[in-house]
Amino acid sequence: MFEHEELFGGSWVGAYSALCFSCGYFAYDQLDMLRYRLYSGWIPGILMHHLILLICFTLALYRNVTINYLILTLVCELHSVFLHIRKLRRMAGFRDYNRKIVKLEWVLNWTTFVSARVVCHILITYKLIIDAHKFANGIELPLALFGMAGMNLLNIFLGFDLVKAYTRERNQQIHQD
Repeated sequence: MFEHEELFGGSWVGAYSALCFSCGYFAYDQLDMLRYRLYSGWIPGILMHHLILLICFTLALYRNVTINYLILTLVCELHSVFLHIRKLRRMAGFRDYNRKIVKLEWVLNWTTFVSARVVCHILITYKLIIDAHKFANGIELPLALFGMAGMNLLNIFLGFDLVKAYTRERNQQIHQD
């Protein structure tokens, strides 16, 4: 696994710029969703997700620390690609669960959810905990642990939502047959 010094104080080539770009994207997306009410629920997970990322990313960029830790958290955005593909597929009217493309999309959705969101975030959280003694007294460790706890909680809710969506799509197909 990576060394604490590399994750905390260093910055891989392009990492700072990638974090700046991501911060801008999340801020724009957050504003767009709020402005046009493109969310559902009283406390939408996606808005909380963006808020946690914006707080952690902005402070890290300002203090120029934990840049590489945060780059690792962006791995979960690979799963977002398949969430968007699912949304586009449904908007285009491809809802037949028996189609190979729909089954492939669900396989990729579940694979990236488990690998990019669950496993990756567990490893990052574990690394933060075992390296806790290496953090100086300051805001970085509490903020990192708070951010990962929030993201892990949101991932649990997202997992439940995925199970519901998957079950609903499968059951709709069974009832249509």
